[in-house]
Amino acid sequence: MSAHTLGEIARQIDARLEGVAERAVRGMAPLESAGSEELCYAESERMLDAVAASAAAGVIVGEGFPELPSCNLLRVKDAKVGFLRALELFQPNRRLAGVHSTAAVASDSEIAEDAWVGPMAVVESAVVIGAGSQIGAGVFIGSGTRIGRDCAIGPNVVLMQGSVIGDRCVLHAGAVIGADGYGFHWMGDHHHKIPQLGIVVLEDDVEVGANTCIDRATLGETRIGRGSKFDNLVQVGHNCRIGEHVLMVAQAGIGGRCRIGKHVAVSGQVAIVDHTTIGDGVLIGGQSGVISDLAPGAKVLGAPARPIGRALREMAAVTRLPELQRECRQQQKELEALRDRIAALEAGLAE
Repeated sequence: MSAHTLGEIARQIDARLEGVAERAVRGMAPLESAGSEELCYAESERMLDAVAASAAAGVIVGEGFPELPSCNLLRVKDAKVGFLRALELFQPNRRLAGVHSTAAVASDSEIAEDAWVGPMAVVESAVVIGAGSQIGAGVFIGSGTRIGRDCAIGPNVVLMQGSVIGDRCVLHAGAVIGADGYGFHWMGDHHHKIPQLGIVVLEDDVEVGANTCIDRATLGETRIGRGSKFDNLVQVGHNCRIGEHVLMVAQAGIGGRCRIGKHVAVSGQVAIVDHTTIGDGVLIGGQSGVISDLAPGAKVLGAPARPIGRALREMAAVTRLPELQRECRQQQKELEALRDRIAALEAGLAE
């Protein structure tokens, strides 16, 4: 990995350097384990003692962090943002150009001169691959697919016919874009498959995690909005329309024909039933089951999903059930004893 000096890094991340500009940095590491040629960051002044004890070449800190003459500090407005910008300086950016000798590429496909098609990839007819895009080993690209500029398509990704991938999209290993939607019609004695003739469209800057599946539309489009980021193992059903800057965490499952607005956060293992509409800015907590529409700005949790405050109160109440059961049994015993005493008193009065 190539080295940078603290002075160079400070200029790149708009930091004010308090220390030795010529100090070499060869990588990034957590504060507690950073070595003498590594850069780290401290998110708050509560980490002052850890920074003072660190062997790091330099530490990225916020504007309010105390002065520490014994350390090389790179002072920025937001320490975490500065750290993220510094990470980008050390991220491997190995770009290739051309077509590997083992790749199978249809003669009528258009591949930009500075794009790369890796080993054992298959590119079918009438495919367009934009400038700078990198196609990994074993990728399958179906006929008529269009891939924009500067995309990174990981190993063994499958792009079925007619898929449209915007600029700067990242598809991690094993993702499947454009497989048939799950559609069958009961014919009285068997489930008859419904042909899936639509496509999938990923707008610019979409990222799709490993082994995530986004199904093609029956007719028309399944569309993922600009800037949306999907984790590994997410399932999106046919004809869904998902807005811009949506986050979906691992093992979320979205039924067919759902409409999801902008800036929605879907936590891990969430299930959303088909034909559901989710408004802008909704937050869905982990393992929730969404069975009805959610208004913009809603924050829900649980199965079935309900307002998060109510769900948390109900969960807290459930944890008290064993205690309440014990109290109820004790009260029953006391009540029975009281009844026995009353019965005895009544018997005495009767005599």
